[in-house]
Amino acid sequence: MSKALVIVPCFNEERRLRADEVLRLISAEKVDVLLVDDGSIDGTASLLREISAQAPARVRALILERHDGKAEAVRRGLQQGLASGYEIVGFLDADFSPLALEWLRLLGVLRATGMRVVLGSRVRRAGAQVERLAVRHVVGRIFATAVSITLEHPFYDTQCGAKVFLDTPALRRALATPFQSRWVFDVELLSRLLNGPDALAFGDFVEVPLLRWRDVGGSKLRLRSMLRAGIDLARFKVDRNKRRRGSTRAVAA
Repeated sequence: MSKALVIVPCFNEERRLRADEVLRLISAEKVDVLLVDDGSIDGTASLLREISAQAPARVRALILERHDGKAEAVRRGLQQGLASGYEIVGFLDADFSPLALEWLRLLGVLRATGMRVVLGSRVRRAGAQVERLAVRHVVGRIFATAVSITLEHPFYDTQCGAKVFLDTPALRRALATPFQSRWVFDVELLSRLLNGPDALAFGDFVEVPLLRWRDVGGSKLRLRSMLRAGIDLARFKVDRNKRRRGSTRAVAA
């Protein structure tokens, strides 16, 4: 069975991070946890050390000196996992809005199917407990439509904080340089995976509807960040079109 590492990026999460959920992740076979502190200014770093001390062989803490944002914390964590020999890596939001068992379910799908990327998807439907504020749901659907246009593939929910990746050349290349976007790095990561000489095919991805998800108070997403996310999507689209025109001219020459 492939060994997996889940990254939990943390910034000022002293009051929200649940030690029981962190430890629930390692209840699964061959799953380890890397808690990444993104330069927090509260007691998060101390909390991460305390949690990792409860299972030092399975849970580790990476303390970053500077606050560079969630995107960089995730990237650094995923890179460390691949460099350490993990065949599967992924990440899960520190608020555990998708609970630990949900991430483990996504991992199970990747292990069973051989897919390269498994994404959690927040779909309100019968039989699922997906609790989202109405305004977030509406904004999320508008944003998802914009993402699908940008990536030219019908992703339903790129912003869900539960993702799992198989180690591939495409993933290593995608993580080689820092992300340009701070808040929609998920979209940038998928774009990098879908483009390039070793790009993954859309059929290498699968979205799995979550059974349980809930909005957790204390989110750091603000209106300014949402506006910036829209600008980043527009830039991704422009850059993609420029690369495509450049490739066409090169072939014609």
